[in-house]
Amino acid sequence: MTFDIKPVKTKNYEGQKPGTSGLRKKVTVFQQEHYTENFIQATLDAVNASGFTLVIGGDGRYYGKEVVQLIAKIAAANDVKKLIIGQNGIMSTPAASNMIRKRKANGGFILTASHNPGGPKNDFGIKYNIQNGGPAPEAVTNKIYEITTKMTRYLIADIPDIDLSTIGTTTIGEGDETFTVEIVDPVEDYVILMKEIFDFDMIKTFFSKNKDFKVLFNGLNGVTGPYAKRIFIKELGLSEDSVMNCVPLPDFGGRHPDPNLTYAKDLVDRVRNEKFDFGAASDGDGDRNMIIAKDFFVNPSDSVAAIAANAGEAIPYFKKHGVTGLARSMPTSAALDRVADKQGLLHFEVPTGWKFFGNLMDAGKCNICGEESFGTGSDHIREKDGIWAILAWLNIIAFRNQKEKIGIKDIMLKHYSTYGRNFFSRYDYEEVSSDSANKMVDRLREIAKDGSFVGKTFEGYEIEKIDDFEYKDPIDGSVSSHQGIRIQFKDGSRIVIRLSGTGSSGATIRMYVEKYTNDASQFEADTQTTIKSIIKAAVEISQLKEFTGREEPTVIT
Repeated sequence: MTFDIKPVKTKNYEGQKPGTSGLRKKVTVFQQEHYTENFIQATLDAVNASGFTLVIGGDGRYYGKEVVQLIAKIAAANDVKKLIIGQNGIMSTPAASNMIRKRKANGGFILTASHNPGGPKNDFGIKYNIQNGGPAPEAVTNKIYEITTKMTRYLIADIPDIDLSTIGTTTIGEGDETFTVEIVDPVEDYVILMKEIFDFDMIKTFFSKNKDFKVLFNGLNGVTGPYAKRIFIKELGLSEDSVMNCVPLPDFGGRHPDPNLTYAKDLVDRVRNEKFDFGAASDGDGDRNMIIAKDFFVNPSDSVAAIAANAGEAIPYFKKHGVTGLARSMPTSAALDRVADKQGLLHFEVPTGWKFFGNLMDAGKCNICGEESFGTGSDHIREKDGIWAILAWLNIIAFRNQKEKIGIKDIMLKHYSTYGRNFFSRYDYEEVSSDSANKMVDRLREIAKDGSFVGKTFEGYEIEKIDDFEYKDPIDGSVSSHQGIRIQFKDGSRIVIRLSGTGSSGATIRMYVEKYTNDASQFEADTQTTIKSIIKAAVEISQLKEFTGREEPTVIT
């Protein structure tokens, strides 16, 4: 063997429990002595990685390249046989999922904190995805955490740093004792997949025939910049000025790489002021998306519903394979359920976390799914996929325009005329005291348990049911409890209150409200005006101000 393996004595760190999207902490936390090494070793031990082929990707954020080098050295020491790494350590989360599946790898590490800010004083994350390309299930993340509590040493190989900049393959060692690293173009295989799913020729023809149809994509200086340039400019023939902020930066240019109305305000302003027909954005690691037009914002809950309603007719992949079932996260509005009901499809309500969709997809029960948090996807991979969702919309627009000139707003109004409209919004209260947030939710759980609020009226809304959502996975039988408080009103309106696990400090309280109508005269009403009274009811029921002292949310989406 041409490299030495050295055991390094270490100590335990508290709190290395991966959430639904891996372990997320501040960069300074990961930079503590042995902290990152411990977590990598624990993950390799938990999945028994000897002999594995693993994919490594990341969103290009600060500290990513250093962690790629640590993974390589620790993987070599633990008898991992091969790493497939995106050039410069970069590969979007959807592309990494595709790479794991296409190369039949055993799993992979994705270095991202998704939509959270990057930079020396901001966030970093490590997520492990399993062989199906999806996030590790709780059985694996629980095992990782258990091992982190008992760490005494990790193994590291004495190998040189990997040249991440040059595409090609390097093998260290001889005979059966070899360690291979392949640096790959992170974009190529993903583009091949997209061209298999969507009708690129039809979209390109639509653009060439409709020169006045203006498109603007905002990469938020995250990982999807190179993907957008390749697909929108090279493959679909759009001009260079159709994209903005498409150079991946370690700190995302100082911006918050979350594609919503607050953090993608530069896109929103340009789309509205410059009259773009189609605006879109993706987040730091490429798994989220936002769709907006000069005259209409597509709520993420409505977006997945509209894609699902049109997919079987407009998108080649679904024309070929069909659509069997749809699924949404519990906080997401019931708009998708209405499509499933009318089209006679299976539909599922699952906890927040893409791994729950993955189980349904692997069992052939779900083809299209989404979360209100700007995540949309299908069974082409096992992650949500921002570029996929944007292409789905462009494919649907191109298809519909073969018969009539129609834009985003027209498509949504036609959708509402068939299915009705679920007015929906989410209020985020970020970096709240964890103690205060937990006390607030504990009180709501007690109310749900004793049923004391059923029949009470708040702001004119009478509570019909209140519960703490619990999900029994129909595939593996696992049970996920305490997933969020659901408050159902007699008129069909709904409130959901839950704590988010995607932040790196404090707690984020998320409050979701929806109101349904099939009254066509209301379809173009302003969402915030429509739900104003329900928000008041939510604040009163939760006693949010009393527990947190917050008067206003950090973000409204």
